[in-house]
Amino acid sequence: MARRERLQVTGFPVHIIQRGNNRQACFFAEADHRFFLHHLGELAKRFKCELHAYVLMTNHIHLLLTPYFARGPSLLMKLLGQRYVQYVNKTYRRSGTLWEGRFRSSLVQDERYVLACYRYIEMNPVRASMVKHPVEYPWSSHAANADGKPVAWLTPHNVYLALGLDEERRRAAYRDLFSIELEQSLLRGIRVSAHSGYAIGSSRFREEIEGALKLRATPSGPGRPSVGATL
Repeated sequence: MARRERLQVTGFPVHIIQRGNNRQACFFAEADHRFFLHHLGELAKRFKCELHAYVLMTNHIHLLLTPYFARGPSLLMKLLGQRYVQYVNKTYRRSGTLWEGRFRSSLVQDERYVLACYRYIEMNPVRASMVKHPVEYPWSSHAANADGKPVAWLTPHNVYLALGLDEERRRAAYRDLFSIELEQSLLRGIRVSAHSGYAIGSSRFREEIEGALKLRATPSGPGRPSVGATL
């Protein structure tokens, strides 16, 4: 079966998921996380992608970024994956593939959906019962976005910046978002859109994307959860 063509639009946020092969572990020590993040930051700048949020789980990763070069995400993930696999194989004296295959992605509408993806990504360790609060997990963007931990290559999205008039107010408003759980319909919508390569947003947003790219931006058929769930 032919692979679905990616929805690639410059200037729109993209939610990316990359899983380990057969859901096996990809990170084994602190040094692995640091290596991955170092090259993620370097390659994001090289391929004109602004990174807003991330989490490195044991066997998969999530990124939220905005590309300003249509093929930026694809080139970023290809070279990042190659560098990291080479590093892991050399470090742990292994061979073969590490990743499941090509990464999954979805376009994200601005406004509420961007902040929903921020929260979805940074809450992954909590949903996995690894920590009780996202601030306890060291390998995500939460400490930067919520508490101001310096991460030079992380760029706040405009929707995040609109949370407050200054950094202190923005961070406080951002922290408050995590006191409310994401609705199950929205969680399901984010998962479906990312794993299937569709867009997450309003019906009008998806129609505009389909019209511009001549590609399907929303799932169809009975039993599919709506990717346009409200926040």
